[in-house]
Amino acid sequence: MPQILKLALIQHALRADPDFDPGRNLDACIDACRRAAASGCRLVLLQELHNGPYFCQQETVERFDLAEPVPGPTTRRLGAVAAELGIVIVGSLFERRGPGLYHNTAVVLDADGRLCGTYRKMHIPDDPGFYEKFYFTPGDLGFEPVDTAVGRLGVLVCWDQWFPEAARLMALAGAELLLYPTAIGWDPQDAADEQQRQLDAWMTVQRGHAIANGLPLAACNRVGFEAAAAGASEGAAAAGAEAAAASDGILFWGNSFVCGPQGELLAHGPSDQEAMLLAEIDLGRSEQVRRIWPFLRDRRIDAYADLSRRWRDRQPPGPD
Repeated sequence: MPQILKLALIQHALRADPDFDPGRNLDACIDACRRAAASGCRLVLLQELHNGPYFCQQETVERFDLAEPVPGPTTRRLGAVAAELGIVIVGSLFERRGPGLYHNTAVVLDADGRLCGTYRKMHIPDDPGFYEKFYFTPGDLGFEPVDTAVGRLGVLVCWDQWFPEAARLMALAGAELLLYPTAIGWDPQDAADEQQRQLDAWMTVQRGHAIANGLPLAACNRVGFEAAAAGASEGAAAAGAEAAAASDGILFWGNSFVCGPQGELLAHGPSDQEAMLLAEIDLGRSEQVRRIWPFLRDRRIDAYADLSRRWRDRQPPGPD
């Protein structure tokens, strides 16, 4: 029997604020949640670190002041909105766990307003423009789905989306839907063909996770240009290419999307503007797809022990 869930992905550009005050960005997220609920959505997915700029482009000690406790101010506001609207909201925060200890943390607010689950980003990148190891301690909560009023959600964050092990472990724990708050974009100096290859790879690997696990999947990405030293100006999503040409930074590529358990695209956002992406998914299809593609049945778990090793070093040949 169909189990239809309508969801919304909120693809936003940064609201500029010289004081890095999260108010304007969070207000925009909450306004979008209200519009999504009015459209009949029961689940809203926000993008990675939605309260402010993607500050990891530089290593700056002062940016630790942006962190907040969980639960804290943002979870209280999102929880109140979730309860008012009767929806589930998945957000993404810079968590201050303790003095000098910070995480990139996804939060799940249930339809009654409760903070019903958290996930701390497990895979932490350290690449030019993405200096996350300076800010974030790797997650320690494992790959545990969150039970909500709309189902069991497998919530992961951005860089996690490149690792099939993360998606598989969520699936094996009974996740009914994979969700990825994301902040990924292009180096404006890269050639157009290289940018296209990166975008294609990003979408392909995630659609592969959906197929390999027989699960629907949603990825919500930032959009617009953000300079390295500060935020973008208002309207940078529309003028991203021009801004990128004038300053170092990241041109976030948007392209938020939802796909079904066979990788079929159900909704796909633009690369250069904000969007509220709406989609309907049938949570009951996973059972049907897994019956005809029984990947979980045919896994050779008896032969996979070496997956827990960093590398399979070749042993030198023994004596004759």
